[in-house]
Amino acid sequence: MAKRDYYEVLGVQKNATPQEIKAAYKKMAIKYHPDRNPGNKEAEEKFKEAAEAYDVLHDEQKRARYDQFGHEGLNGMGGGFSGGGMNMDDIFSMFGDIFGGRMSGGGGFGGFSDIFSGFAGNGGQGGHQVYRGSDLRLKVSLTLNEVAQGVTKKFKVKKAVTCDHCHGSGSEDGQTQTCPTCGGKGYTVRTVNSMFGRMQTQQACPTCGGEGHTIKNKCTKCHGEGVVTGEELVEVKIPAGVADGMVVTVPQKGNAGKHNGVPGDIQVFIEVQPHKDFVREEQNLVYNLLLDVPTATLGGTVEIPTLDGKARIKIEPGTQPGKVVRLRGKGLPAVQGYGYGMGDLIVHISVYIPETLNREEKQAMEQFARSDNFRPSESSKNKIFEKFKSFFN
Repeated sequence: MAKRDYYEVLGVQKNATPQEIKAAYKKMAIKYHPDRNPGNKEAEEKFKEAAEAYDVLHDEQKRARYDQFGHEGLNGMGGGFSGGGMNMDDIFSMFGDIFGGRMSGGGGFGGFSDIFSGFAGNGGQGGHQVYRGSDLRLKVSLTLNEVAQGVTKKFKVKKAVTCDHCHGSGSEDGQTQTCPTCGGKGYTVRTVNSMFGRMQTQQACPTCGGEGHTIKNKCTKCHGEGVVTGEELVEVKIPAGVADGMVVTVPQKGNAGKHNGVPGDIQVFIEVQPHKDFVREEQNLVYNLLLDVPTATLGGTVEIPTLDGKARIKIEPGTQPGKVVRLRGKGLPAVQGYGYGMGDLIVHISVYIPETLNREEKQAMEQFARSDNFRPSESSKNKIFEKFKSFFN
C-alpha cells in the first residue's frame, strides 16, 4: 500500500513551521497512544505512522529531501521506518523528548494525563486563517541523456491566479468588516467535560472561516474569492540523476491561495524512458556486449556506446561469456549530491553462436571439435561455474 503524504498524516500544511509540526505530532501521539487505545491495532498503526512522519519532517535535511523527491527520495537516509523493524519502544525512545519525560512501550509514559490535560487545555495558538492554494501535479517524461545532464522543462499551466481586479482581497471596494461572530479573532472556543476534566476546544469561526473579517461588497470578477482561473508558463529545473517515480517539487507555483493566501506547490512526477542500449541499476548503467566467436577467442578492440559518445575497450584473447568490464565514471550522477559521485558503465560480455552453418563452416567447426584445446578443461569448468554462482549472489 502506498504511503500517505507525511504532511497529510500530521494534518499540517507544507509551509508549517517546526513548532507547528512538533505540536501536530504531539496531538497525534496523544490521540493514538496505546495507553489510551488498548488493543486497538488501527490506533497503533496511526501512532507509528505519525512517528514516521515526524521523524522526517522535524529533520531539516530529510524534510528538504522529502519535499523535493517524495518518499522515494528518502531511500538510504533512514527516513520512513514504518515496517522496517522499528518497534514501539524504539518510537518512544526516539520521541520521548517531545513530551518532556521518559516514554516506554510497556508501562505507558510518565505523567500522561498531566501532559494531555496541559496540551489540550491551552486553547491552541489562535490567529487568523491564512488560505493555502492546492497543489498541482504534472508528469514529465525524460530520456536517459536528460537524466544524466539535468534539464529545464517549461509547462503552460492552467491554474488559480490572484484576481487582478481586487488584487486578491475579494472585495469590490477594498473594504472589510469585523466578523460579528468571533469579534475578529478568527476562532470560537467552547468548554467540554471529559474523563480528563474540563477542556477547551478551539475551532475556526463558522461565519468568517477563520479570517476574522467578512466582505460586504464582493468583487464582481472573482465573486469574493480573490482568485480566478488563469494560465502561467512555469519553468521546472530537474536535477541530474533523478529516477523513475521520483517527485520534484516546485514551491509556490501551484494554485493561488484565496484572499492573498499562500500559493500551493507543483509536484512533477518523473518518468524515465527506456534506453535502446542501457539498463539502469541506480547510478550504474548496464550494457550487453555481444562478441563474435573469433573476437572472443583471438581478442581485439571493440567500440561500445556511452551516454556521451563512444568508448573503445580491449578484449583479451580467450574472453569467456559472462565476463564483466567496468568503465568508471561513465554512469549517472547522484541526485544533488545524495549518493556516491558518478556511477559506472558495466559491460556484460556474451558470445554469439551461429544458429546455422554452410558446408565449409561446418567442416571447419568439425575440425576444431577434434582439437583438445576446444574442449573445456576441469579448471575452466570450475572457473565458469564460480562466475555462474556469483551472478546469483
